[in-house]
Amino acid sequence: MQILEQVQDLPKAGNIKAQWVSLWTGPAVGFVLLVALLAFPGFWPPMSPTMTAGQVASFYAENTAWIRFSQVTFNLCGIMVLPFFMVIVVQMKRMKTQSHVLAYCYLTAVVSGATIFALSNIFFLVAAFRPDRSPEIIQVLNDLAWIVFIAPVGMVVAQFVLLAVAVYFDNGPHPVFPRWVGYYSAATAVAMIPAAGAAVFHTGPLAWDGFLSFWVRNGAFALFVIVMFFVLRRAVYRQAIEEGVIEGVVEGGRQGALQ
Repeated sequence: MQILEQVQDLPKAGNIKAQWVSLWTGPAVGFVLLVALLAFPGFWPPMSPTMTAGQVASFYAENTAWIRFSQVTFNLCGIMVLPFFMVIVVQMKRMKTQSHVLAYCYLTAVVSGATIFALSNIFFLVAAFRPDRSPEIIQVLNDLAWIVFIAPVGMVVAQFVLLAVAVYFDNGPHPVFPRWVGYYSAATAVAMIPAAGAAVFHTGPLAWDGFLSFWVRNGAFALFVIVMFFVLRRAVYRQAIEEGVIEGVVEGGRQGALQ
């Protein structure tokens, strides 16, 4: 957090400070969401689409408190990942060789994904709201929750593809992000695609509890956030130096050692 201490009192300093604070919300919110993830018994292991209505109803009746705690936490804090991704948007707008179209499309994709995630939380909560209701109704709500949580990957794929395209077009002398970030973002998009099968398959790697749909999809997303934290940290620090907000040396498009 030393960059906040180095920021000088200049008109552009507020932008750097806002980005730096938003960037560090990532680890903080990530920790809270990890607690919610571990608290939800339906993830360890993931509930199977082949469970009968009676089995699903029993699960919600036996784990009502933990389900409510985890999903309320997701509902309250999940949207707080947006400041982290908005730092990516700001950095995309700094790319000199393109318009801001890709940045705004990226923003829309991120917000759409966050909205879908929040909707899945609501379905889990509704299923746990009256655990004594008909098992068939609870099963339907559970199906809705899982399919909405896993299957709608269109906006997520678009999010990673848009970043990859933006990095590709940013071919000026001093690109905002390293070239490998574009390839990594495209690879992450590919890892998301199989999860669309969760709305169709009941068993196998494409089912909502399958290796590709659940573990690869969610693992690839989490890893991308971790990697981009360090990429963005470097990009924001470099921007601060280039704009004279903090003291430093930029040579060949790269900033001096991070402090």
